[in-house]
Amino acid sequence: MNIVCLDMEGVVVPEIWIAFAQASGIPELKRTTRDEPDYNKLMKWRLGILAQHGLGLREIQDTIARIDPLPGAREFLDELRAMTQVVILSDTFEEFAKPLMKKLGWPTIFCNSLEVEPDGMISGFHMRVKDSKLTTVRGLQSIGYDTIACGDSYNDLDMILASRAGFLFRTTEKIKADYPQLPAFEEYGDLLSAIREAL
Repeated sequence: MNIVCLDMEGVVVPEIWIAFAQASGIPELKRTTRDEPDYNKLMKWRLGILAQHGLGLREIQDTIARIDPLPGAREFLDELRAMTQVVILSDTFEEFAKPLMKKLGWPTIFCNSLEVEPDGMISGFHMRVKDSKLTTVRGLQSIGYDTIACGDSYNDLDMILASRAGFLFRTTEKIKADYPQLPAFEEYGDLLSAIREAL
């Protein structure tokens, strides 16, 4: 039994925080897990910037409403889901992901949740479990699945390395250089072919 575990941002949708950085005119918010491996540290830093600028959930959701999946992502997911089980493992939040999942045909996603105050300000966040991507892959393996994982950032590496097969997709040159043993792809067709061979 196989299950494919995909990262969300950078793999099937654009990076939400980069889009919001552009929309809000706050370039510091372009920092992602490609730049900062410690997600907890990154999110606390982001929330501090949002508080400084008086920005809350509504402003971020307004930006997300204008984001479309990456070109070809819906077709890639449809074809992949016809071949095997697929789950998206993301460090994003339910409050961000829902409109994007609708545009992708409602694939299964495991993510986290935000603490939102009555005035819409984001005061904190709840991670589903510690090391959520790796923990989820290990959990799936414990119930009889062979996992195949794909992502683009530092926070995807543990689940990729723990899986029977793992791939990088549209990642950075630094990550490719640091992990030369991981096949890296730029196009959905090539990634789909690699996954098909691994099944």
